[in-house]
Amino acid sequence: MTEKSGGGTGLPASIEAAWGLRERPSKGPKPGLSLSRIVDAAVGVAAAEGLGAVSMGRVAKELGVSTMSLYRYVAAKDELYILMQEVAIGAPPPAPPPGTGWREALAQWARGQREMFHRNLWGLRIPISGPPATPNMVAWWERGLTALDGTGLDDGTKLSVILLVSGFVRTEATLMADLDAAVEASGASAEEVMAGYARTLRRLADPDRYPAVAGLLAGGVMDEVDAPDAEFTFGLERLLDGVEVLVAGRSGDAPATARTRAWRAGPVESLPGAPDGAG
Repeated sequence: MTEKSGGGTGLPASIEAAWGLRERPSKGPKPGLSLSRIVDAAVGVAAAEGLGAVSMGRVAKELGVSTMSLYRYVAAKDELYILMQEVAIGAPPPAPPPGTGWREALAQWARGQREMFHRNLWGLRIPISGPPATPNMVAWWERGLTALDGTGLDDGTKLSVILLVSGFVRTEATLMADLDAAVEASGASAEEVMAGYARTLRRLADPDRYPAVAGLLAGGVMDEVDAPDAEFTFGLERLLDGVEVLVAGRSGDAPATARTRAWRAGPVESLPGAPDGAG
């Protein structure tokens, strides 16, 4: 098993190693085995077969070693998930040029997260239970917070904005991934799937009981497939409209919500995953 944290961070030894606070074990069950090789193999399995296919035994098989040999580098699958996501998300994109407004800077940050998720859809299946705990995750968090420099918002409100936007990005990416999977499984085009759904709903939605839905169907909205980025752009712009009202009013002294306070206070040593996509 990996050693418990001795650096006062409260993090598992494998996560401290990601920060460069620990050397890899001096003795290993097989020469050449390393934490980075283990994580890379796990990412390869997830990318090919989904997160559900990842297990300590499966990763060991990919590396040609015993399952027990992995525990010298990473103590549990939950830790492995964190390290996998750290590799998958990578560093955030470069900061926008000086003079870029907060709205555009935050929009770029959100779009960057979305692109990252779409490159690593398996990462959306990693559960979230705490704040950032590895270098790339914290770097994404840093970039989002600095996008709000000059807004006049206090730190607590900045954090709430970041959580709001990153939560939207993650939810939208998950929804699109699920819809794409459903379309692929059906063997039909997105247009055919939507048209079939609309036909079925017209038969089921009694106008007397569901007048609003019936009106929507009658207008043909459900028969059309939006451009790939249409819903994301609409949702993000509406969120930013709300933040703009907040900035304009400088109402950054509102108390943190109970949810935000609990999130901040969560024990990082229990993390099975990363922050919401990278934020």
